[in-house]
Amino acid sequence: MARLVFATFGSLGDVHPVLALAHELRRRGHTVVLATSELYREKISALGYTFAPLRPEISILDEALVRRVMDGPRGSEYLLRELMLPAVREMHADLARASAGADLLITNELVYAAPLLVEQTGLRWVSYALAPLSYFSIHDPCIPPLRGGGPWLHAFPPFVARAMNRCAALLTYSWWAPVRAFRRELGLAPGGNPLFAGKHSPLLDLALFSPVLQSPQPDWSARTVQTGFCFYDENEDPSAAASPTPLPPAIATFLAAGAPPIVFTLGSAAVFAANNFYATSAHAAQLVGRRALLLLGKNLPPPDLPPTILSWDYLPYAQIFPHAAVVVHQGGVGTTAQALRAGRPMLIVPFAHDQFDNAARIVRLGVGRTLSRPHYTAANCARALTPLLGDPQIAQLAAERGQRIRSERGVFLTCDFLESTLPTPA
Repeated sequence: MARLVFATFGSLGDVHPVLALAHELRRRGHTVVLATSELYREKISALGYTFAPLRPEISILDEALVRRVMDGPRGSEYLLRELMLPAVREMHADLARASAGADLLITNELVYAAPLLVEQTGLRWVSYALAPLSYFSIHDPCIPPLRGGGPWLHAFPPFVARAMNRCAALLTYSWWAPVRAFRRELGLAPGGNPLFAGKHSPLLDLALFSPVLQSPQPDWSARTVQTGFCFYDENEDPSAAASPTPLPPAIATFLAAGAPPIVFTLGSAAVFAANNFYATSAHAAQLVGRRALLLLGKNLPPPDLPPTILSWDYLPYAQIFPHAAVVVHQGGVGTTAQALRAGRPMLIVPFAHDQFDNAARIVRLGVGRTLSRPHYTAANCARALTPLLGDPQIAQLAAERGQRIRSERGVFLTCDFLESTLPTPA
C-alpha cells in the first residue's frame, strides 16, 4: 500500500482533521506520516503514527506568541510576515526529509515550502483548505480579519472583490521576499504571491468544509473538490467500533440537574488570550438567567461562581455541544464545524484570521450572532444571547443545518479522492 505524508501547522482545529483522515487511511492499509510542530509529537506518536518535525516551531502553549497571533487585524500579519514566510528555507529542509519515499504529499496552505519542493522533485501533491477564506472567491467574498469585519462586501459586484484581492496582493508583496530569495537559490521561476497564487495543487485540491458554510464557487480551481468537514475527537477513533468515552461524572451530573447550559469556549488557541472572556461570560449567563458551562483550558475559573455555572478545562466538542442551549466561541473553523454539526445556535466572538469570515457566514445562515471583542461585555452578550435562546426559528434552522452536516461523509469521501491520486501499481 501507499506511504502518505501530511504536513500541517496550527491549533488542534488544524491537526484534528488530519488525524481523522489518518485513521481512515490506516484502516485502508496505508502508511501515514504526520509532519507538524514539535508540540504534537507525543500526541501523534501515541496514536501510532510516524511523527516528523516541521519548522518553524510555533507552540500554542506560548501565551505571548498566541496573544500576538490572535491580535485581530495584526495577528495575520505577524503570523505570516514574522513567523511563517521567513522560515521557508527550514520548512523546505524538514519537508524534504519527511516526504522522502512518499507516494503522496498532502499539505495545508501554511506549508509554503510544499509548492517549491514539488517543483523541484515532481512529487505527487494534494493541497487542502479547512475554511472558505483560503479561496478568496470574488463571487462569495470573504470577510477580512478586521474588527467590524466587512460584510458590506456582499453588497458589491464581483469586480470590487477582485480589486480588493489585487490590492491585498500588492500590500503583502514585501511579506514574501524570503520566498522569492529562496526560489532564486533553488533555480526556480519567481512564482507569485504564495498567499494568493500557487497554493492549490494542480493535481487535486480539497475543500474540507461543508457546502453549508460555503458552496463551490465559479472561480475555484477546476481541480478543487469539496468533500466536507473531517471530524475527529480524542474520545473516538472514526475507524474503530468502540463506544465513545462517557462524559466525566461531574459533567453528566451537571447536565442532568437542569436546563441545557450555554457553553462558552475559545478553542485550543484563543483560549491562551482569553483575558476577561470567562468572567464576562459568567456574568452574561446570570443576566439571562441561564446555566452555563465554561471550558477554560488552563485559565483559572472566575471567582464565586454560583451552582448554576460550572467550569471545566476541556471536553471533546462532539460530546458536549449537543447538550448546549447555545455555543459561544471564537469562530475557529473547527469549533464552528462542531457547533454546526451539533445543530446548536452560536454567538461568535472572533479574535483573528478566518474567524471573522466564519462568523459572518454563521450570521447569514440564520443560526447565530456575532460580537466583536471590544464590544464583548456582559450586557451586550446577554442581549445577543436572548434571541438565540428564545427564537424557535433560529433553533429550527440550526437543527436543520446540523442534520445536513451529520449526513455528510467528509472523512470517507476525502480518503476516496486521495486514493484516486495514488500511482497505479506496476
